Amino acid sequence: MSTTQFASKGDLSDKTISFSEIGPGLFAYTAEGDPNTGIIVGDDSCMVIDAQATPAMAHDVISRVRTVTDKPIKYVLLSHYHAVRVLGASAYGASEVVAHEATRKLIVERGEEDMASEIARFPRLFRGKESIPGLTWPSLTFEGALTLWLGKRRVEILHPGRGHTAGDTIAWVPDAGVLFSGDLIEYKSACYCGDAFLREWPATLRRLAAYHPVAVVPGRGDALVGEDKVSAAIAGTTDFVTALYGAAERAVAKGYSLKETFSDVRKALDEPFGDYAIYEHCLPFNVSRAYDEAQGIDWPRIWTDERDLAMWQSLQA
Repeated sequence: MSTTQFASKGDLSDKTISFSEIGPGLFAYTAEGDPNTGIIVGDDSCMVIDAQATPAMAHDVISRVRTVTDKPIKYVLLSHYHAVRVLGASAYGASEVVAHEATRKLIVERGEEDMASEIARFPRLFRGKESIPGLTWPSLTFEGALTLWLGKRRVEILHPGRGHTAGDTIAWVPDAGVLFSGDLIEYKSACYCGDAFLREWPATLRRLAAYHPVAVVPGRGDALVGEDKVSAAIAGTTDFVTALYGAAERAVAKGYSLKETFSDVRKALDEPFGDYAIYEHCLPFNVSRAYDEAQGIDWPRIWTDERDLAMWQSLQA
């Protein structure tokens, strides 16, 4: 993708969708670097982790679920708040939409702005945006941890720490040793860091590694089956985040401008990560956030469609 074309404006080709079983009654809906959805089938009901960008897109997930079970979808879990992940939630008819309390606060603070921003960034993913009824609001929130039961199947919902956002949430299925990580873990896909806590992210990843999962549904990229693949994905995500922040921190220490920092980060990241999915889309947003954090701005600034374009044009000029 050309670096001069805004975000994913040029990414209009449909992706090949995969729907794979990664453990007993545990499924991954993936599409070549597009946002993933996870499915947990219990004794009497199901849980969906991350809802897709629109109800129109969610209906494709539902059609795949119906090939493996007719049990009702009782819960939709939001691994975090980004519009591209959550605005399809209404399609599932779930009894509860579950999120961490910090995620709900992000929706209050920046939900409308994020929706406008991401619709402009991802035209392909927001085809059918007219089917979105409005912001997705959780009906059940928690602090720390929450246990949900799908019949006799136990699902642990946890906030392992900040990283991709302030409200990152995982689903852990202990009977199978399977983890649904949201965007805390990516596989062969650039991490989006525009709302991240880059210094904290590696420690959060270490907490995930301590579960020793045998399979993971990452936020983007192929589902990972086998401890070696899981470990490699966690290491790769850690490497991406630390390389990004390290390069930005060194540039800020030298007194560089944002554009000079962007150039330095490119030199550090292009070779090891340049072929990752959505790399070019993410990089300007990532550098902007890393630059802010290295300057001591702890809480990520709100992205708007106007700020997006102004930042992009200033860095790509």
